[in-house]
Amino acid sequence: MSKPKSRFICQNCGASYAKWAGRCENCQEWNTLLEQVAPTESEAKSALARGAVSGKKLATASINSIEPSDKQSRLSTNFPDLDTVLGGGILLGSVNLLAGQPGIGKSTLLMQICSNVASQGKAVLYVSGEESAGQVKLRALRLGASSEKLHFASSTSGNDIAKTIETGDYDLVIVDSIQTLSLAEISSAPGTVSQVSNCGNLLIRAAKATDTAVIIVGHVTKDGTLAGPKVLEHLVDVVLNFEGDRYGGFKTVRAVKNRFGSTVEVAIFEMASNGLQEVKNPSEALLAERQNTDGSIIMATIEGARPLLVEIQALVNPTNYGYPKRTASGFDLNRLNLLIAVLEKRTKLKLQDKDIFINVVGGLKLNDSAADLAICMAIASAAASRKLADKLVVFGEVGLGGEIRSVSSPDRRIAEAKKLGFTGAIAPATIKDKFVLPITDLRSALVKYMNQK
Repeated sequence: MSKPKSRFICQNCGASYAKWAGRCENCQEWNTLLEQVAPTESEAKSALARGAVSGKKLATASINSIEPSDKQSRLSTNFPDLDTVLGGGILLGSVNLLAGQPGIGKSTLLMQICSNVASQGKAVLYVSGEESAGQVKLRALRLGASSEKLHFASSTSGNDIAKTIETGDYDLVIVDSIQTLSLAEISSAPGTVSQVSNCGNLLIRAAKATDTAVIIVGHVTKDGTLAGPKVLEHLVDVVLNFEGDRYGGFKTVRAVKNRFGSTVEVAIFEMASNGLQEVKNPSEALLAERQNTDGSIIMATIEGARPLLVEIQALVNPTNYGYPKRTASGFDLNRLNLLIAVLEKRTKLKLQDKDIFINVVGGLKLNDSAADLAICMAIASAAASRKLADKLVVFGEVGLGGEIRSVSSPDRRIAEAKKLGFTGAIAPATIKDKFVLPITDLRSALVKYMNQK
């Protein structure tokens, strides 16, 4: 009897190889290839033959005759901003995927959501494949989650969880996490490509059949991307990213995929002793301890659809080594190096022998091109030991020629600055507003406004 053939499958991208290798040639990840038994040629042919004759004609209907889904059949999380991110709440029958770094607060947030939904009289089931009932109970006590409608189960069987969802006894089911589940019919280990994709498919079918809302927790890799096959993100309805510093600062939840709402909204949280709390006025909280010193610039940014004022801090020191050090916290390092090159080329600043450190206060991560001007002015302020006048905010994109380019949503940025008592905004000259101090290039901005010792 011939030995069954096997293939080596990458657990990160799903690529298949005939023999084992230390590194996947497709995604360049190390030690991700696992051996799986491949179907024989006769098995593949018989499966294809059975599939060719087992299908039946689909029942079709005119698009005009189809009744739309009830848009109001949503579960409120009691977090208004999170409901907005979800498109108005958790839609019944939807499958949502929540991903985030370990320790950032995923389980805490989900337990609070379970408690809030259960307090509305809805049946909720929390299934954990990572923790025991006693561990989850301790978290529930800390967060004040107590309701007869909130049930718990500990299981790593995708078959059992799907069968429980199919009963229709629950309005919301939490699965923590997809990487711990396995199907009895598949021989590979939990967390592999085949297990994750097939468990995901089974849970989605059960949720759609019974109109049960499901939230699945997903692990992330060391570079912050969602672990497992990309097909999982395609299968689910909503993909939420939980970002921020797990040791402090603000944490944000944003949707990178949402079939039922916008992907531009963001919910901002802060960890307290009784769990995660929504930050109602993050701009005021971020600026509460600010001191107007050299290297400190207030920037007006946009987080999702929300305007936000954040402090950009820069520190410039003479380097002690032959190669200057550049470090950025909350800002892209490659973009920082580009802006430093523009500063050296288009202004009189000499930074080739300086260590430069950039920090975005509050643990936020800026992906806004309007941060360019604030970063440049913070570096120039720290290098020249000069301060920007108080009560001024800064925003604008910097081109390679040193020109200041327009940015999105300037009216909302200006409105937020006015609300917090600022008197002016150093911004692109294309914005026609009396509040704006218009500038056209980087050098004129530094000469005109960076003049206080």
